[in-house]
Parts: sequence; structure tokens; C-alpha cells
Amino acid sequence: MTSQPDEQLIGVLVVDDQELVRGGLRRILRRRDGFAVSECADGDEVPAAIAANRPDVVLMDLRMKRIGGIEATRTLRTRADAPPVLVLTTFDDDQLLSGALRAGAAGFLLKDSPAEDLIRAVRTVARGGSWLDPSVTPRVLTAYRSARPTPAGGRLGELTVREVEVLELIARGRLNSEIASALGISEVTVKSHVGHIFGKLGLRDRAAAIVFAFDHGVVAPGESTLEG
Repeated sequence: MTSQPDEQLIGVLVVDDQELVRGGLRRILRRRDGFAVSECADGDEVPAAIAANRPDVVLMDLRMKRIGGIEATRTLRTRADAPPVLVLTTFDDDQLLSGALRAGAAGFLLKDSPAEDLIRAVRTVARGGSWLDPSVTPRVLTAYRSARPTPAGGRLGELTVREVEVLELIARGRLNSEIASALGISEVTVKSHVGHIFGKLGLRDRAAAIVFAFDHGVVAPGESTLEG
């Protein structure tokens, strides 16, 4: 199999303080499968690594020696041009993972997940979607809600019927292009609906939208957010 041209590659910055883990991720996220991997060994190295490599997505460990993944994510997400962060961790600690969402991570995946899930998650987040590992999502959402209640004034009734449809598809992990195809509308229109949903409900990102959708019955408890 031949390598893909560089302009088609998804740039991934792997942030993990264990060299063996970084090496393992490199073997999964191969250039011939569409990835260009760079790496750094701790959270305090992230800004320089992003400036040097300009990745499309950051694959972030949570527990590192100097700066942990939550603090590194929070600092990174203050930048308007920051790439999305996908947390990858061995710890299915509800509070830790919900803290990553509150810091602005686009999602999380456990390190014992199949390689196929890692590849799908990185591609999804790089394209603007969210990925919440279904094995721990219900518990993590409970912890997220307890620390960050739904903003005052944000009510499902403020949304139009079409906006509710878009919110449901966001909660199912669909990208804007997939939402456009499912609803028979343009991707530009989808982006407009997403902006209106976030504005009306006081939400910052797609992860918060998923929490809102669960809380308000748009997606039933126990349903996967990763259909298709």
C-alpha cells in the first residue's frame, strides 16, 4: 500500500509521558492509513509542539509528570486556533474524564479500546465531531452534570423543530456533513443551526450539547452516541 500525499494526511500530536505508549500509537496511526504523527512527552511541551507541527487533532494523556492533560487542554482551548483534543487514558475515573470535557476536550477514549475505535475517534474529532467512549459515557455525563449544571435559561423549548433534529444528530456523534446528508440540507445550513443551538442553550461545544441532549430526553439513556 502506498502512502497518501501529505495534504491528505490527518496531523496528530500524541501527548504522553510513556515512550512505549507513544510508540504503540505511532504503529496504529500509520502514514499509509492517512495519519502524520508527531509527539511530545508532557503537557508543558504542547504549545511548542503545536507551533512546530500544526496538528489537526491532539491525542492527550490525562496523567503526566509535570502538566496533566486537563490543565494542558484548558490552556490550549483558550486559543482561538487551537486544534481539538481527544483524551486517551487508562483511567475510567468519572471525575477525571468529566473534568477533561469541562476543560474543552472534544471527547475521550480508553487506552484498552480496539485500534479501530482509536482510528475512528481520531478521524471524527479531526473533522469537527465528538467522541465519547460508550463504555463509560453514562457515568461521565452524570459527573459532568453535577459539576456543571445546565446554564440558566437554556431550555429545549427555545429550539425550532429543525434545531432539535440537529441536536439529536450531534448527540449521536454525527459530523456536520453527515447531519446535512441525513436531513437533506446543506452543510452551511447545518453550521448555522449548530450556532443557533449553542447560542440559545448557552453551550460552548459539542460535548456540552451531548450532555444537554441526554439531560432533556433528546437521546434516551443507554443509547449510543456513536451510531454509524
